[in-house]
Amino acid sequence: MHNIDTWHVLHSRISKMAGAKMNKMDDFEASLQVLRGSETDITSEVNDIKIAVASANKRTAIHFQELNQKKFRMPLTLGIGLLVLQQLSGISAILSYAGSIFKAAGLTNSNLAACGLGAIVLATGITTWLLDRAGRRILLIISSAGMTLSLLAVAVIFFLKDNVPQDSDMYYILSMVSLLAIVACVITFSFGMGAIPWVIMSEILPVSIKSLAGSFATLANWLTSFGITMTANLLLSWSAGGTFVCYTLVSAFTLVFIVLWVPETKGRTLEEIQWSFR
Repeated sequence: MHNIDTWHVLHSRISKMAGAKMNKMDDFEASLQVLRGSETDITSEVNDIKIAVASANKRTAIHFQELNQKKFRMPLTLGIGLLVLQQLSGISAILSYAGSIFKAAGLTNSNLAACGLGAIVLATGITTWLLDRAGRRILLIISSAGMTLSLLAVAVIFFLKDNVPQDSDMYYILSMVSLLAIVACVITFSFGMGAIPWVIMSEILPVSIKSLAGSFATLANWLTSFGITMTANLLLSWSAGGTFVCYTLVSAFTLVFIVLWVPETKGRTLEEIQWSFR
């Protein structure tokens, strides 16, 4: 009698697990159908994804040395490169030392500066709406180009204001323009470089290395952010204009990096993206 009860319990649990697995599979296929469009045949893509997941599940661990394989180099370079360049542009320093930067630019109205930075929320919402409409690559190009121009404007203003009397109208105009340029930089960052590198990384990394490579890329991003934040005050004390020139050069390189190497991933399967790297 005891064996029969045990059999019934195990059978019930196995049935529930199978049912849960089937429900997850149904949810996955339904979500993919919505993503690709109701008229699109997703049968082939569903089978490819199932094969990739099954292959990844057979091997639960991958060694760090294996990331150096030729087939992984390009997606790793792009994913980690975008996340490192994201921070090297100086965005962490701008956000952390916004008050000091505005003060150095001659702005004394902190409320005005705070309202300007509040526009980030709007830019982030627009990015979310445009992400699957315009594409990732074009938003990254617009974002990095906007940051380059904004950072260049801030650098020029910092150099000019040293030769302008503080009680003059020109000094006030330069201060207001610097506010607009810094806010424009933060908005254009939120428009693309803020979120899209994370999206790109998740879309171009093969399933077999996604967890390890993603962790390494995240660590690189955080360490770069820490380094930029810790050195920002020292650089601003050395030369505010020179600091923004450095950030401008990095942002300009980011634009070139995106134009030459970053592929468009919108509407493409993982297999299509991986094939483009060969």
